[in-house]
Amino acid sequence: MKHEEKLHKKNEKCYIISCDIATRGDYDALRDAIKKYRTWAHITKSTWAVVTAKSATEITDDLWRHIEGSRLFVVKSNVQAEAAGWNVFCSHEWLERNL
Repeated sequence: MKHEEKLHKKNEKCYIISCDIATRGDYDALRDAIKKYRTWAHITKSTWAVVTAKSATEITDDLWRHIEGSRLFVVKSNVQAEAAGWNVFCSHEWLERNL
């Protein structure tokens, strides 16, 4: 199954996708768009991961059109990354400076 593939191509990275969906229809469209990536995982109700050579901006551009009016956050994971969070609603500028 695509979402269980473990081999990554050399230039691919893992990205975490978090979303707050405004309407159910938006969620279905987002889910379908995420599943078009070669390797993906559905982590929690509103959290997914994809492995791709695309950038976080390109992933956001791919997905945003399916969920306009909802919230979407994409961040690159890496070997040294460590993160924790709870009910976070910080600014985009803060994320750029601190992640």
